Amino acid sequence: FKGDDLIEFQVARTTSLRFYIDPASLSVGADGVVRYTLVARSPSGAENVSYEGLHCKTGSHRIYALGQENATWKQVTADWKPASTLWARVLRHEFFCPSRQSIFSAAEGLDALRRGGHPDMERLRTGR
Repeated sequence: FKGDDLIEFQVARTTSLRFYIDPASLSVGADGVVRYTLVARSPSGAENVSYEGLHCKTGSHRIYALGQENATWKQVTADWKPASTLWARVLRHEFFCPSRQSIFSAAEGLDALRRGGHPDMERLRTGR
């Protein structure tokens, strides 16, 4: 990923970590899974990078691979689990799964990230 291209999203005020999505990695599969590269950065600049997926209909989350220091990926053998991590819940509810349906395209997801939330989520909250 290119550090300058990352899009930050807010997770919680109580965490010192900052979270980003690599826009070039965002995709929506025919299977309804939204896939993306997540970067979690500490105040000291340390980064954890992972390639993940959200299955909107089931509310599940999976990590496919972890970024290594030498800019390669290490595949992770993990099953789908409930989207219980803070960032997965925020991505699911606020950006990628309005009304528990996946976004239609990467462009829709990128727009939601740049706006600070999916417009359908605002309509659901306000009833407008």
